[in-house]
Amino acid sequence: MLKTSIQFEKIISQCRDLFSKKLQDYGAAWRVLRPSSITDQIYIKVNRIRTLQMTDKKMVDESEEDEFIAIVNYSIIGLIQLEKGLSNDFNENNEEILSLYDKYSAEAKALMERKNHDYGEAWRDMRISSITDLIYQKVLRTKQIEDNQGKTIVSEGLDANYFDMLNYAVFCLIKFSEQEKNFEPKTI
Repeated sequence: MLKTSIQFEKIISQCRDLFSKKLQDYGAAWRVLRPSSITDQIYIKVNRIRTLQMTDKKMVDESEEDEFIAIVNYSIIGLIQLEKGLSNDFNENNEEILSLYDKYSAEAKALMERKNHDYGEAWRDMRISSITDLIYQKVLRTKQIEDNQGKTIVSEGLDANYFDMLNYAVFCLIKFSEQEKNFEPKTI
């Protein structure tokens, strides 16, 4: 499981780097989004991944990996919005935003490590398409909880679903990175 923790950190570092660059380019413009809008952004990303996985034709030059990175970052944005609430002004302190990013990515890693222990890293034997379906299911659950004004009877709340989507997306990115390492170009 140490290997998974190291891989997790590497993936989060790559996601954070992109997040930080976009934060410099756009500011925290996403601060004006309601949680339901963030959930819909995740829905768009995972739906595109599923479409790519089920068809042979791609019309936009963005990879599945790019979309999984977006799911990681939107999940963290969702967690930040749950904590801070939405804002009509997106002039935020970038250091504070990045500190919150680090806080939630660390919490996600701790959750992943606990679950990996209990589940014996079962995700390693799963297909990327199956993990994608789990993200899709989680985003649909999240939409339903939001439609219920955040109230649940026996289920986990919005934050738990954002954490799960984040971790599942990281697992997919780890699997992609392992596939690339095992790739051997064919010679003619």
